Amino acid sequence: MSPEEIRAAAEVHNELGPGYRDAVIESFLDKVGREIDARVDARLARPQAAQPPARSRHEHSGSPMALAIASIALGIPISAIAVAAGSNPAGFKGLVVVWIAIAVINIAYNLSYSARFRQPPDRR
Repeated sequence: MSPEEIRAAAEVHNELGPGYRDAVIESFLDKVGREIDARVDARLARPQAAQPPARSRHEHSGSPMALAIASIALGIPISAIAVAAGSNPAGFKGLVVVWIAIAVINIAYNLSYSARFRQPPDRR
């Protein structure tokens, strides 16, 4: 989805009354789901290259910075849903719970990521 489509959905969400907000959020999430499905289908349709060699224990599968960026990118719409969705929105408490969960996930990943590099290499 383009940034313009995301901005448009956010503006519509803000302009419509409470009765339509759920529909706007559901429509947005449906579009995002279809976009993800299309990308996955496109990747699966591509011919597979030779499998890369197995990674050693000290090679990492993702950086903490990538997780942090993804957390922020996904945390923003989740925050909007927690604050405004439904007939009984969670409000500030829901917002705090969402961001504490995101922080805990990022901290746990960073600790496990750094622990992998503190261990001595395998002796094979």
